[in-house]
Amino acid sequence: MKMRKNNKRNKKRLHSNRNKEIIVLSSVFSCVFCIMIVYLCLYVKNNEMELMNNSYNARQAILASENTRGTIFDRNGEKLAYTANNGETETRVYPYENLFSHVIGYSTKDKTGIEQLTNYYLINSNIPLSEKVENDIAQVKNPGNNVYTTLDTKLQQVVYDSLGIYKSACVVTNVKTGEVLAMVSKPDFNPNTIVQDWDKYVEEEQTKKSSVLLNRVTQGIYPPGSTFKIVTTLEYLKENNESVEGYSFDCNGRFSLGDTKIQCYHGSVHGNEDFYKAFAKSCNSAFASIGVGLDRNAYGDTLDKLLFNKELPLDINYTKSVLKVDDTVTDDEMIQISIGQGKAQITPMHMNMITCAIANGGVLMKPRFINSILSANGTVIEKNSDEEYGQLMTKAESDALTELMVGVVNEGTAQKLKSDNYQAAGKTGSAEYNGVKEDSHAWFTGFAPADEPEIAVTIIIEGIGSGGDYAAPIAKRIFDAYFTQ
Repeated sequence: MKMRKNNKRNKKRLHSNRNKEIIVLSSVFSCVFCIMIVYLCLYVKNNEMELMNNSYNARQAILASENTRGTIFDRNGEKLAYTANNGETETRVYPYENLFSHVIGYSTKDKTGIEQLTNYYLINSNIPLSEKVENDIAQVKNPGNNVYTTLDTKLQQVVYDSLGIYKSACVVTNVKTGEVLAMVSKPDFNPNTIVQDWDKYVEEEQTKKSSVLLNRVTQGIYPPGSTFKIVTTLEYLKENNESVEGYSFDCNGRFSLGDTKIQCYHGSVHGNEDFYKAFAKSCNSAFASIGVGLDRNAYGDTLDKLLFNKELPLDINYTKSVLKVDDTVTDDEMIQISIGQGKAQITPMHMNMITCAIANGGVLMKPRFINSILSANGTVIEKNSDEEYGQLMTKAESDALTELMVGVVNEGTAQKLKSDNYQAAGKTGSAEYNGVKEDSHAWFTGFAPADEPEIAVTIIIEGIGSGGDYAAPIAKRIFDAYFTQ
């Protein structure tokens, strides 16, 4: 009898313990479920645009059936992309054809450029609800929202014409605001015929005959050549109290260390140089000597500060610039890195951002393509303001680099950029890309006016030769056009 009572008590305790375990587990799962729901809601709220732009999102098709895709304008109200209605058929029209092909992009065959960046706004309509009801009754689509970009059509045309038929890239930005004023990549395409031409472009890319769809400004990655002497100089300034005074080098046209030998461009002999002359004449020998004497871990920190191997504050698709330097880098490698060869790889857009920071007292403004989003009846939905990304270098360092870059224009490799109307500051580059000295990309990056900078221009022309001979004159046409507008 006693045993039965004990068994009953044990069963009750076991049952009670099981109930407690069930309650605890239920509470835990309920909390986890609630946390997941809250996280999902927050994720959707914070990533609404990204989720909407996903090509697998069926909501896009629903909105396309309800709304007409909005218009994209330049900064002065010129239409860059709009939707034409031909009875029952809608056609996306790009009135400037190839001129804005990469930066505006296209909205068929997936989406690229600003068409992709602002897709969320373009396919939505923020007209009043009463108008939507009226349109629904009349079986008329709602007009989508309109996008006003930072782009300047006249300047874009100058850049496009100046680059000619070369495989090339150019970006022009406002150094104080981060606004992208012009962006051209060649070869280009006509977005009006992208559907018809798609298979041809894909085949050419697969067979490496061409890369028409590649935006070379943000996605093309190149050895920077002598434009990278800006970075080597910045590290020198950091290690020498922000000054280049007292530096001296005797250039005989070549530099040797162990089995490594390099020579100055075209074998030029620069003779005795201070830092200003070495920078202005783009002396490879001097900078190879400077590079091997720099602290390599500190050089790596400078690269890190300049956003190498990092995400860029850029809203459209881009390729990361790559270069790592630490104490494992050999002298041979450091010689090449110091003059922008070897493992150094950078996009024109990234080079432009570094240039903008120099022009803006060391502060990088976040590059932007959009000024405002308005509904079809003019209501402001979003208005973008200038945004600081961060301080890439000190004011003293940027001032010292500016002075050196002025010397490049006045008495160095960019003398073809001289003008009586403005004082430019810049750096040229001739970047070898296949081990053949005669084959080099022509670079220029710089800004103007040097004392009160307004715009920065960065150019690369593939496989053509010297930056001073080819890229600098194009930069002059762009600066001239901007300052005479």
